[in-house]
Amino acid sequence: MKITSDYKIGFAGTDGRTYLSAQVVSTAKSEVESGRYKGIIVRGTSGQPEFQKKLGHPIDFIPTEDNSVEAYFQATLKALKNGELDCVVPMPEDLLFEGFVDRLIEVGYGDKVIGLTSKAARLEGDKIWTKYYCDEFKIPVADKWFKVDAKNFEKIRKICISLVQDYGGAVLKYPYSAGGKGARLIQKIFDIKPVYDQLIRDYQSNYKRIHSNKEWPLLIESLMSGVEISFTILVDRYGRFRMLPTAMDYPERYAAERGTQNPITGGMGSISPHPFESLRLRKMVKEQIAMPLIQFLKEKDHLRPCVLYPGCFVKIDNKGRPISIQVSEVNVRPGEPEWQPMIKRIRNLGSLFQAAIEGNFDIVRPEIRNSQISICVALVVGPGGPDGQRGYPGSYTKGEPLEIDFDYFQKKGIQVVPSGVGYSKEKGFFSDGTRVVYLVSNVTIKEERSEGEVVKELQQKIKNAFINAKVRVIPRENSKGNRLDKRDDIGDEFRKVEELFGS
Repeated sequence: MKITSDYKIGFAGTDGRTYLSAQVVSTAKSEVESGRYKGIIVRGTSGQPEFQKKLGHPIDFIPTEDNSVEAYFQATLKALKNGELDCVVPMPEDLLFEGFVDRLIEVGYGDKVIGLTSKAARLEGDKIWTKYYCDEFKIPVADKWFKVDAKNFEKIRKICISLVQDYGGAVLKYPYSAGGKGARLIQKIFDIKPVYDQLIRDYQSNYKRIHSNKEWPLLIESLMSGVEISFTILVDRYGRFRMLPTAMDYPERYAAERGTQNPITGGMGSISPHPFESLRLRKMVKEQIAMPLIQFLKEKDHLRPCVLYPGCFVKIDNKGRPISIQVSEVNVRPGEPEWQPMIKRIRNLGSLFQAAIEGNFDIVRPEIRNSQISICVALVVGPGGPDGQRGYPGSYTKGEPLEIDFDYFQKKGIQVVPSGVGYSKEKGFFSDGTRVVYLVSNVTIKEERSEGEVVKELQQKIKNAFINAKVRVIPRENSKGNRLDKRDDIGDEFRKVEELFGS
């Protein structure tokens, strides 16, 4: 694919995957293609342009009036018209749900955006709606699932008791967008009422806003067993597709079983590839999930360039080989933070996006650094503050100074990816209180070393930076402290798989 000038790809959003996408598109070099690409952030955070200045990343920013869909649309449309952008990829799901793609289609720029319309985005935004279509198109899901009224606890209790006893557990799911936090696991009958009560407390205001006093839809699934793994599928305008590398997510706040004391977050880290990725598994996903999903898009007149991101459970045999797969959910945008380490292993991300727009997946393939492992660790705001805040993902402090030793991270080969970072001339960098930054690093696997050993090296590199306070949010009550916290077990599964099956 020859390009005489930069092909400019916009990434609309305000999080870490947005920044890293623009940076990777601008800097990764294909081994077989001659195209030149420029990554541009539409909006971003107030802290991201300052990061760009500090680190010299060749990316640009297009500001928006505010964080509304209308503001994103107006800024993107102007940029497409005047040649600042050749195409745009909306990253947060809310932009899709609220009609960002629809607006661009209405004004004749639908062929410049990668993403589904608001109607098709119900694949992620309405889990019950999606279940019906998965059944229609023979996409494997949970063995049992039920749509119930969330106010009918008697019926919910009966279903959950049955699922706990027959399948070892039940999962209650708020069916609409919940930032990855809407699923609640029940594995003991004693937990049914407290888990149910917490879900209602968390989402009753949403239910009232959407449905008033009518039925509040709730999805209940039988527990799916096996290995949890997600897949990223990039689809072109004709329905051809390419599967990108896998990554393993760590959604629980702590390295323990999920539960009321260990809440689900937006993601505490990720590693790519997933330790169970294989050609056999990719073939299974292609035939049982990707192709039926794209057939659904075609038959329902939803097909257009897009990202599909199904979350699955895979059963394996005693040699670690996949034997069956079930879909837990279907997302319609890049995962967060699974996207970060995955794209760090792709040499031609820019040309893949261009091929999706132009319909060239018959000739353009992903160039993957198959000999590399990439780790991504989220540094989040921990507990403490004037009101005894619990820390992310609960209550948290905001506006505290962020201090980073940029030279150290460049020397050590660790990329600091800004996410919940603000900036002002008066305060410098400061935290917004959530996932503040991600630390991302790659390492090449040598023949004499196992994947588990390589991952341990990556983990130690991240741990050393944290122990030595090379990045910290300064607590208002302790100027020498560090408000940031993280998980230390990102990637442990590589070692565990080697111990189980041999390296």
